[in-house]
Amino acid sequence: MAFHTIILLGTLTGILLAVGWFFAGPLGMTVALAFSVLLNLVAYYYSDKIALKMYKAKPSEDAELNGIVERVARQAKVPKPRVYSVPTRVPNAFATGRSPKNAAIAITDGLKMLNPEEMEAVISHEMGHIKNHDILVSSLAATIAGAIAYVAQMSYWSLFMQQERQGEGNMLGLIFMVVFAPLAAMLVRLAISRSREYKADITGAMLTHKPHALASALRKIESVAREHPLRGGSAATAHMWIVNPFSQDWFTGLFMTHPPIEKRVERLERLAAL
Repeated sequence: MAFHTIILLGTLTGILLAVGWFFAGPLGMTVALAFSVLLNLVAYYYSDKIALKMYKAKPSEDAELNGIVERVARQAKVPKPRVYSVPTRVPNAFATGRSPKNAAIAITDGLKMLNPEEMEAVISHEMGHIKNHDILVSSLAATIAGAIAYVAQMSYWSLFMQQERQGEGNMLGLIFMVVFAPLAAMLVRLAISRSREYKADITGAMLTHKPHALASALRKIESVAREHPLRGGSAATAHMWIVNPFSQDWFTGLFMTHPPIEKRVERLERLAAL
């Protein structure tokens, strides 16, 4: 695991410990630490099953699709991941699992609207995440950040319940924790997600030697997602997909989990020109 990733995950855990300390001192920090360890274990062993079940993914028996995945896995020199089909016409894909040995790639039915080269390019991007060991990191970061937001949401009610018992200084501190702890956690998670999307794009393009196909696929998927956002699922998993499939307004735009498509395409076009 890269040093900067360890720092980012450590920061997320530190935020969770700080929240525990603020609300219950040493005991709260101890509980938060135990909670953090539990979350990491759950994310490590069950994140793939949770994600696949959330989107009603089923094992795919599509021979052509499995053939593409097997070929790209061979090029990436990783074991062939399990292949799942997600029942939606919105084109997209994500990879999950804790290591290349037990990874899975989920591909929506709508991805078949792309041509074979573009489909292979999307699969190679997800294979890049597997090869680069991104899938575990993003799951851990998302789980801890989600827990921080949940704790902060619960403490929101303390603003009212403890209003008469706490002074102005403590009240301001409580507001700070409720607002800025989940924001800080979100920013750290996004830092992990964005840098790794660029890396997966380049890795995937190098596997197929067709960066132009991935650039074309990204444009098409982003266009459909904008007109027909994915229904169901959770926005907390947006970072898992190759393109954010959920609707965005001015607020959710502040927390984009992916780099702008224009910048990703620009990098791929530069690579294709070499």
